[in-house]
Amino acid sequence: MNANPLGITQGPGEGPHEFIFVTPDYDELAKIGEFVYYQAAVDGELRRVLGRITGRTPVRLLPNGLLADPGVPPDQVASMVGYTGAGSELFEISVNVLGYYHELLGDFVNPRLPPRLGTPIHIADSAMLTHVLSKRAIGEVGGAHIGSLLSRPKDEVPVVLDLTAITSTHLAIIASTGSGKSYLAGVLLEELMQPLNRAAVLIVDPHGEFDTLMEMEGARAFADPQDGYQPRVEVIRPENVKVRINSLSLGDLRYLLPDLSERMHYVLSKAYGLVQRKFGEKWTLAQFRLAVREADEQLSGGPKSPEEQAKSLSEGDDYGTAGAVIWRLNSRLESSSIFDDMRSMSLDELFRPGQCTVLQLNEVDQREQQVVVATLLRRLWLARMQTEKKEAVRGDETYLPYPAFVLVEEAHNFAPASADLVSSQILKQVLSEGRKFGVAVGLISQRPGKLDSDVLSQCMTQFILRIVNPIDQARVAESVESVGRDLLGELPALSRGQAIIAGAAVNTPLLCRVRQRITAHGAEDVDAPSRWRAWFDRDEAAWEDRDQALPVESDRGRNKLFKT
Repeated sequence: MNANPLGITQGPGEGPHEFIFVTPDYDELAKIGEFVYYQAAVDGELRRVLGRITGRTPVRLLPNGLLADPGVPPDQVASMVGYTGAGSELFEISVNVLGYYHELLGDFVNPRLPPRLGTPIHIADSAMLTHVLSKRAIGEVGGAHIGSLLSRPKDEVPVVLDLTAITSTHLAIIASTGSGKSYLAGVLLEELMQPLNRAAVLIVDPHGEFDTLMEMEGARAFADPQDGYQPRVEVIRPENVKVRINSLSLGDLRYLLPDLSERMHYVLSKAYGLVQRKFGEKWTLAQFRLAVREADEQLSGGPKSPEEQAKSLSEGDDYGTAGAVIWRLNSRLESSSIFDDMRSMSLDELFRPGQCTVLQLNEVDQREQQVVVATLLRRLWLARMQTEKKEAVRGDETYLPYPAFVLVEEAHNFAPASADLVSSQILKQVLSEGRKFGVAVGLISQRPGKLDSDVLSQCMTQFILRIVNPIDQARVAESVESVGRDLLGELPALSRGQAIIAGAAVNTPLLCRVRQRITAHGAEDVDAPSRWRAWFDRDEAAWEDRDQALPVESDRGRNKLFKT
């Protein structure tokens, strides 16, 4: 406990859980986001009631006459005229009451009674904040040491997240470009793969930024000498991304084949039912093409006569609707390196405790990316549900006996606000029901204004870095209930590597300084000027000039670069 109070309570604030105190703040401790406390009797026991500073307004400053000469320090002028001592500068500090920390509940309890007039207000000491702000401690199973409290010196008050809350109620990392969202994601992934946690993680990586996580393999910082644990990092390159065609739903096929007519939609739907009834879950593209023709014939009242077939061919129709659907199937599925009749990425290879799998989609068409994510999430959801319900046993393709965590970069491309994609549908289902079956999702987005508001609102832990765009700020304000107005006002002023953390993983919203990563960061911007200079330093310019040089004409007046 601090012996000397920071200030004295003046009265209630604007809101029902706010109060104001006045302080000269000689040591400049009353910063926005800083924590203070007052003592109050609650149920016969003296409690320290914590609050967070939300505003700072000067109420008395030095007279303007003392500031007239910029060459003379104001305090020197003030001392010459006797204007010194307590009260020469005063500040009115607004505080939002959080409550006292209840050990049994592991949360704050608001006494719903603001401090009385004249109550001393103290700065909360670092030991107190270390104990009450984070739900976990450094070195505790289920804890993730992300950084330290921004208002205190570096590492003085560690911020340790509760991974149980994150992996059961989902998370969102939101920031403008260049604010450090991928860096923060890397820190979180390092914590997930520590020996204390040993998570089963899959990263959807549309830009190929997370392969530097391979540095965790063999690194001493991630090893457990007692049992020999060392995290595994599997990077699946774009050429190795495989989706078995029979795992595609009817919605996936419709999404992959745009601009279908009403009749084509009907034929595709009927063919999907036919191929499943005839061949079960192991059908192939060739079998599906046969089903398309059969469905079209049933719709037309039977197979076409030779004369009708010849007429269709002469008109370039290739048997009408069936030919059009088959042509679209071939152009999308047969020509793609992603979709395959036999091969698929097995769940038990993608998800293993102690393994971080990086699914690189940086060379994959965006529509195919969305289908890849949709099929994976759907398969994961089904496997976890059937395993928990004892409907799948060891050896089954749908058997997965442990929870899994999926981190999706560029989430606004998989669940946009302006459209309902195949990936949007399964994401909403997992976010709303995944807690029951151990399927957790993390979303990373630089454009929350383009992210589906229902998807964002179901992420119960939020990491919010600098956001400047007013539309994105408004989307965060309407979708993230746990962040107060005062902290949202800090969004444009946050520096790189500074974040607001709120929600289920911490006891109260706070400003965090993100710790340094152990592995290298893979999303650094290209240093174009250095590249340009290096090109000349390696004499490449000279070699290229010599290779491309053309004979020079001797005649005066002719173009010396081109022959005529």
